Amino acid sequence: MFELPIKEPVFIFALAMIIFFIFPYLMKLLRIPGLIGPILAGVIIGPNGFAILERSSTIELLGTVGLLFIIFIAGLEMDLDGFKKYRNRSIVFGMLSFWLPFAVGTLISFLLGYNLAASILIGSILGSHTLLGYPIASRLGIGKSKAITTAVGGSILTDTFSFLILAIIAGAAVGQLDMYFGIKLTISLIVFVAAIFIGTPLIARWFFRNVTTEGPIEFTFVMVMLFAAGSLALLAGIQPILGAFLVGLALNRFIFDQGPLMNRIRFTANAIFIPFFLLSVGMLMDLRVLVSNPKAWILTISIVFALLIGKYSAALLTSKFYGYSKKERIVIFGLTTPQAAGTLASTLVGFNVGLLDQVTVNGMIIMILITCIGGPYLVEKYGRGIALHENQKPVKKGDAPERILIPIANPKTMESLLDLSFVIRQSLSKEQPIYALRVVQRDMWASEGEVAKAEKMLGQAVTYSSGADVPIRVITRVDRNIAIGINRAIAEEGITTLVAGWNGERTTQQKIFGGVIDQVLDQSNVAVLISKLGHPLNTTKRIILVLPNGIDHKPGYWDALSTIKLLATNLGASIYCYAIKGYPETFKAQMREIKPNPPTEVEWVEGWGSLYKEKLNTFNRDDLVVVISARKGTTAWHPQLEKVPEKLAKINPESFIILYPTETKEDLRGTRGTELPKEVLLERDYD
Repeated sequence: MFELPIKEPVFIFALAMIIFFIFPYLMKLLRIPGLIGPILAGVIIGPNGFAILERSSTIELLGTVGLLFIIFIAGLEMDLDGFKKYRNRSIVFGMLSFWLPFAVGTLISFLLGYNLAASILIGSILGSHTLLGYPIASRLGIGKSKAITTAVGGSILTDTFSFLILAIIAGAAVGQLDMYFGIKLTISLIVFVAAIFIGTPLIARWFFRNVTTEGPIEFTFVMVMLFAAGSLALLAGIQPILGAFLVGLALNRFIFDQGPLMNRIRFTANAIFIPFFLLSVGMLMDLRVLVSNPKAWILTISIVFALLIGKYSAALLTSKFYGYSKKERIVIFGLTTPQAAGTLASTLVGFNVGLLDQVTVNGMIIMILITCIGGPYLVEKYGRGIALHENQKPVKKGDAPERILIPIANPKTMESLLDLSFVIRQSLSKEQPIYALRVVQRDMWASEGEVAKAEKMLGQAVTYSSGADVPIRVITRVDRNIAIGINRAIAEEGITTLVAGWNGERTTQQKIFGGVIDQVLDQSNVAVLISKLGHPLNTTKRIILVLPNGIDHKPGYWDALSTIKLLATNLGASIYCYAIKGYPETFKAQMREIKPNPPTEVEWVEGWGSLYKEKLNTFNRDDLVVVISARKGTTAWHPQLEKVPEKLAKINPESFIILYPTETKEDLRGTRGTELPKEVLLERDYD
């Protein structure tokens, strides 16, 4: 019934899915990274194994898409602030990681009898690498560590150098190397890079602000940008993987790590395309070459030796220069050792122009197999140690698990509040669900109908949250007062942070925001973020942080600062602080104590009047204003804090957050001696 190789598309895809399902489990039993499974499967079922499948154009297409996804995600997940801060490290490592293997590879190739042009081409191939182990580092949560950022940033240089040398050598081999060729290549490269880094942010900002944010449309837009960049790279005469990496960097600030869009990108890549890439690489291997041609042994051992010596020397020197640990050094080495599609592409170009023979091609393929198995294994083994070490570092947050509650009242603001919650979730509380609450007042005649509406709205929250792969727990409460229902949920569920929305309106009877919010603030001691989000969070360029005088004496100040810095880092935004009658140097020192460290500036402001008159009109449309406020009667409270929300609602920035830090129960009790009893207070003036 079956003819080998299999050609029926349904059978091919079914076999591939079975491989992607079974082989990772087999690798896990053998304590080998799961990424290696599809590679070994490709060796077994490929044309050089049992010939069950051929490396058809479909396999090549899906494999190429998988490679672009790997490089694209590396660009999306790169810590740009960390890269800017440590860019010198990336430049140093990139230079070492390319030129050391290049020099060793060129010398060994020349000694093996290759001419100068072929030797230089082989050296440039060894200087590049594929970040095959990066998905492992990302899964372990170390993708933004200093060492990983250094390695990923250095990849920009290694791949650029490799592709430029490939273009020059290939041009020389076919007689095209002249002044016109050099000018054309330089101009096309400059135009390409400018188009990516100038055009992509402009298009992305317009899209996220003006086009519907439905999941499929957002994902399709990102795919358009990815493959358009790859196509432009080909037109510019360079490899498409460089375009994928650069457009990933350009979109980095628009796709935050914990959002639904990023989850869709990762899921699509890891479930389908990356496994197809690994399978296609495995199908290139022909282990019989080592038996049939002794020269292949010599060549393979030589180039693998040159590669390992050069890459490890680069990792060792960089680690010595910048004080990286042994585990970080080996992870850098493991990340930059694998040779895959870039190596294969350069090798095939060299073969097609007559610089490399069939033995060299086979030797390079064997090297791909060895490095694609060894590199991810090192990243998995030693990266886990780095992750465990990072988790042992002290943090400012309390020991209790962080639990975020969102009272949902308006379906139009639900997604923006959920996005904010995704962004501020602490890494140590990722297992805790987001709590979504809808309170229905008990005295309504149509309470059953209102409960049904509430549950429908909460169902929408579940759908949106599941798209981000964030657990969510929905709560429906029927209570005589909305504020009482919220406060009871806070107490019963052990909530630590409340994220609520505000429409920017209040009546004369209301104090600051409105009856419900004011009552919740009065009767709870958890951190509260009152938010009016008028623009998509992922278009935020800068966070304007207002620090009232004495705010650093509040018990929850450090936690609030940590939340703001986490928000800035995940959004890729800088922080600009206005310290009201405070000491800038003190706040700068406090900022440095909290990790992470996005770009931060602090400016002294004479008073609230100066802030209103001189600073508010300088805020930009894409700014997110955050005011660390204080409950009435507590430390750092000032009458002007009650006017700030109304002031901000009338100026240019479309979005702001009023953040009330956590209070101790004793502090709150001391401010309420003259207030009405709790039940009376909660029953009045709600909306």
